[in-house]
Amino acid sequence: MMHGESIYNIIPPKPIVQERPPMHRSKHPGDLPPTASTFTQKGTTVPAAANLGGNSTKKPVSDKSHSGFGKPKGAYCDQPENFLKKAEKTGGKVLTLAEMKREHPEALAPKELKPSTRGGPPKFSEQPVMNLVTSKNFVVANAVETILAAPKKLPEGAKDYLKKEDYGKVPKYLQHIKKDIDAEYQYIRDLQAAQAQAEADRVRPLSEDERQHLIEGLKAKWEQVNTAYQAGTHVTKLDTMGKMKRKEKNEAELSQIEKDIEKLSKRNIHVASDY
Repeated sequence: MMHGESIYNIIPPKPIVQERPPMHRSKHPGDLPPTASTFTQKGTTVPAAANLGGNSTKKPVSDKSHSGFGKPKGAYCDQPENFLKKAEKTGGKVLTLAEMKREHPEALAPKELKPSTRGGPPKFSEQPVMNLVTSKNFVVANAVETILAAPKKLPEGAKDYLKKEDYGKVPKYLQHIKKDIDAEYQYIRDLQAAQAQAEADRVRPLSEDERQHLIEGLKAKWEQVNTAYQAGTHVTKLDTMGKMKRKEKNEAELSQIEKDIEKLSKRNIHVASDY
């Protein structure tokens, strides 16, 4: 009977190292187009599909330098070791202005001189006439010349706007605009008058008999509420919520009735037409 444990298993067996077979390398170049490839250069004599037989040993059209899809992937990346060093463009230390003037004055000379817009300083032989004094009063002379000057003549054929047919008259377009504005104002006045008439139709003056009848009814109501209010004035201790509410209600009613009587005491009272 075989068990899981054995003395022979104390020493682990040597690992078996399997030999790796050599890497497979195709006898055909890896850059050949596949069978019936359509990746042919445009505008050549090669047909639309290349390597139809599958036995081509080279590309039907040789590759051009990144003319189709650009440079190979990663060719545009910056090289880490080709960074700009200090003073690399100047070849060393950056010279100061004084050193440039002393060692390289030709570098500071202007490359192109623009022509001068001024005539330059006068020559030594061109001396101005000095000590010239005049007794002419230019203010008076200008005033006299202006007074005696003849008015300028208008050129022949110039249009005289003062002799136009509609000179000094209101333009026609302004008259039309004024009529439109007057019509709008009249329309607004008509609307206001109609609104005022509609409001006047909704109310009517209260007659004297009706006014006296209302006052008498309010006084009777006031007497009734006042009687109920006076009946509870002897209660000095308002210990329940009902007593407090009843007292506040009677006071509010008496105050409102007094205000209504005061309003009806005035003249020219208007009420709704359907009253």
